[in-house]
Amino acid sequence: MGKPCALAFFLLLFVNCALSWKKEEFRTCNQTPFCKRARSRNPGFCSLIATDISISDGDLVAKLTPKENIENQENKPLILTVSAYQDGVLRFKIDEDQSLSPRKKRFEVPDVIVPEFLNKKLWLQRLTEEKNENGMGSLSVVYLSDEYEGVIRHDPFELYVRESGRNGKRIMSLNSNGLFDFEQLREKKEENEDWEERFRSHTDTRPYGPQSISFDVSFYDADFVYGIPEHATSLALKPTKGPGVEDSEPYRLFNLDVFEGSSGFFWLNAAEMQIDVLGRGWNDEYLMLPSDQKRIDTLWMSEAGVVDAFFFVGPGPKDVVQQYTSVTGTPALPQLFATAYHQCRWNYRDEEDVYNVDSKFDEHDIPYDVLWLDIEHTDGKKYFTWDRMLFPNPEEMQKKLAAKGRHMVTIVDPHIKRDESYYIHKEASQKGYYVRAGTGKDFDGWCWPGSSSYLDVVNPEIRSWWADKFSYGNYVGSTPSLYIWNDMNEPSVFNGPEVSMPRDALHYGDVEHRELHNAYGYYFHMATADGLLKRGEGKDRPFVLSRAFFPGSQRYGAVWTGDNTAEWEHLRVSVPMILTLGLTGISFSGADIGGFFGNPDTELLVRWYQLGAFYPFFRGHAHHDTKRREPWLFGERYTELMREAIHTRYMLLPYFYTLFREANETGTPIARPLWMEFPADEKTFGNDEAFMVGNSLLVQGIYTQGAKHTSVYLPGDELWYDLKTGTSYEGGTTHVLEVSEDSIPSFQRAGTIVPRKDRFRRSSTQMENDPYTLVIALNSSMAAEGELYVDDGKSFEFKQGGYIHRRFTFFNGKLTSSNMAPNTAGQNKFASDCTVERVILLGLSPKPNNAIIEPANHKVDIDLGPVLLRGGTTPSALTIRKPNVRISDDWTIKIL
Repeated sequence: MGKPCALAFFLLLFVNCALSWKKEEFRTCNQTPFCKRARSRNPGFCSLIATDISISDGDLVAKLTPKENIENQENKPLILTVSAYQDGVLRFKIDEDQSLSPRKKRFEVPDVIVPEFLNKKLWLQRLTEEKNENGMGSLSVVYLSDEYEGVIRHDPFELYVRESGRNGKRIMSLNSNGLFDFEQLREKKEENEDWEERFRSHTDTRPYGPQSISFDVSFYDADFVYGIPEHATSLALKPTKGPGVEDSEPYRLFNLDVFEGSSGFFWLNAAEMQIDVLGRGWNDEYLMLPSDQKRIDTLWMSEAGVVDAFFFVGPGPKDVVQQYTSVTGTPALPQLFATAYHQCRWNYRDEEDVYNVDSKFDEHDIPYDVLWLDIEHTDGKKYFTWDRMLFPNPEEMQKKLAAKGRHMVTIVDPHIKRDESYYIHKEASQKGYYVRAGTGKDFDGWCWPGSSSYLDVVNPEIRSWWADKFSYGNYVGSTPSLYIWNDMNEPSVFNGPEVSMPRDALHYGDVEHRELHNAYGYYFHMATADGLLKRGEGKDRPFVLSRAFFPGSQRYGAVWTGDNTAEWEHLRVSVPMILTLGLTGISFSGADIGGFFGNPDTELLVRWYQLGAFYPFFRGHAHHDTKRREPWLFGERYTELMREAIHTRYMLLPYFYTLFREANETGTPIARPLWMEFPADEKTFGNDEAFMVGNSLLVQGIYTQGAKHTSVYLPGDELWYDLKTGTSYEGGTTHVLEVSEDSIPSFQRAGTIVPRKDRFRRSSTQMENDPYTLVIALNSSMAAEGELYVDDGKSFEFKQGGYIHRRFTFFNGKLTSSNMAPNTAGQNKFASDCTVERVILLGLSPKPNNAIIEPANHKVDIDLGPVLLRGGTTPSALTIRKPNVRISDDWTIKIL
């Protein structure tokens, strides 16, 4: 299968709304002064050397001093701090020397790093001094783990991680190309110095002067880098600068961070960022620091902030994600209903429309869990209100949906209508809770309500005030089955520069908007989730969908990929976008089914439902100018196809929910690139059309109209079983398959056991007591294993042990169920009488006739039965019917 390959993963968070705006409204690198300056520098530009290196309070500290012009007060020494943490995480910070009284404290992003991570610090005890490879200069070496160590080259300054030992191979490095630059805050000396920036009709004042930071990061032995630029086209990022790359823009992160696949990198910074992936040979004309290892170089550029960055040593892809989420937190465990299907549109017009859509789902036997209301449900686009002409009885409406186990979501955005009769505006204005313009007055911008101001949610006091607005007393017309959607929270300002807020706007602590732009939506998401938490007295898991996101967003809810279009290419690129979000901790994500803009043809809509059923977040959504596209509007055959796609998701909900719990515990994503499960298979590295759902299922969409055949690569040495038919296919092979209209290629990996629920109800809530089916896909050793996680689906009791977690193993002709929960887990806190009603055996031959269930000593027959209970006649598979063993018990089923 080839050698394991180093992969570089980039977490890049961006302004999701960009797809809906004209290209000329956004700046290029050449129109962005800090980016233009950084890109123009040549290798070896940096003259810093590391001096005064010592151990202090368990950290390595050093001064970074310019080798030349030391007397020049414009370039005061910088302070470097290096810290080591458990599990192979190296953190380093570079900032101005506070003892030299800089003009102000540069912004450091609060409330992202979780407290548990800080408790994992390793207190460094000693430095080891070595000579450079050429014996000329000095290195300082610190312990990181038994396998790795951090190294500082003194002159010129360089920081890297290597395998332990003097000749250890490099893993990743900072400033190996000498591109580091840190523009320090300064006073305006010359009147003719132009510190203003202009773009189109907007002028941005910069009272502290240019304050950008840029540096190069190198990933050694890497073959691919992965990321999510503003307009994703592939999972593997293409070079943006170097030989053969013409007029390419860097990847722009105007809402960020990174990774390397066997190792990783993350820069905690909330200002605008741009990143270049430098093509091989980009620096051939410059004599660089010695290293015979191949590598991929990248250039990081940010407008403001400090260097607060992390190296993750891996060594495997899952290790990197787990190390990253140990810093920023693992994803929240959503309520079960949130993992099912959501029906949304801008806008369902009124209560009659809501009731009609709800009843049509039932009439056409299509399950759904959540109905969404966009902004038109409000009174004059004032959040926490209802248009009482259109929605006279919102509480009754929600209760009618809740009676079927369904929920509702309403939209709440951060722009507040400037209307003196609107209580939210009046209170926020009186309390001084708005972001201020550079002049000091409340910032006034244009958004959906017209003239609007924006809450300064960077301030914890304002976040707490905002959270209180979600109480039933404050949000009149809300009920316990109502949840929230945060849109436009980048923040979006229609008449602002680049459709956002001016960079010189002022936040809490007089922090400029330029310093924290990318984190604004994160704090709004946090405040909203806290509001739902308060509303439920800490007992009810929140559900909040956010358009803007940032490292740590995974702790507060789901995100989606923004306003996409009804085009086949947008269906295709949804996969690399969702995969990259998962790599960077944000596992609960999806793309709008059918495309937000435009009218999909019926074939595209069907294909999007078939693929979207495997997205972690599964929602249909559309713009108000599009034709209605509920699944029953296209004729019976197409209704049937979309119904079956949605049924597939509901059938697999037990498996999905188990994966959501795995993500919650470890950070491992739900949707995974093939190489995350098959890191030694080189053929998976460039594949972003197929993906894994957990470790057991492989899915590939159909991305072209009228396709008759498609090629699917199935990795590994074992068989794969078609999800619908049970037909087996060899691994390590590309298969050319006939395309059918009723499904997309989807397979179960040999050696796995997948739990399902095959009875279809109106909603996931109504499936709670239904029995399970276990699908056992045997490998060449006639073995398989899988897991099932179950809790009450809504509360936080699971944190006190209120859950069932089972491991299923098939070996030596025996299927065994054993407990995975710790024995201390709250016994009797959660119980279930659910049983297993079918066990499907794929790959077992010759056909046995019976099985015996122990400890009940009960004999059952093994017959041929359908792989799927619905969808017409399906091929047969060996089936143990009605073993009726409880999922909460230990038991064994022995094949006779």
